[in-house]
Amino acid sequence: MLRLLSALALAGLVAGCDVYPVVPAATVVAVRPVGVAPGPGYGWRFRAHYGWGWYHPRYGWYGRFY
Repeated sequence: MLRLLSALALAGLVAGCDVYPVVPAATVVAVRPVGVAPGPGYGWRFRAHYGWGWYHPRYGWYGRFY
C-alpha cells in the first residue's frame, strides 16, 4: 500500500513536466576572408560540407563551390 501511494505521489509530481532530450547545439566558428571579394555584391558565407566562401545572391558560389 505504501509503494502504491508513493508511486501515485511521484506520478502526480511529474505529470505536468515536459521532458526534452538534451542535444548539443552545433557551433560554427566565424572565419575572416584572406583576400578581397571577387566583385561587388559578394558576401562571405558558410556553406555546409564545403566551409567558408564567397556567395553572390544572383551568381551563386564563387570558385570551386558549385
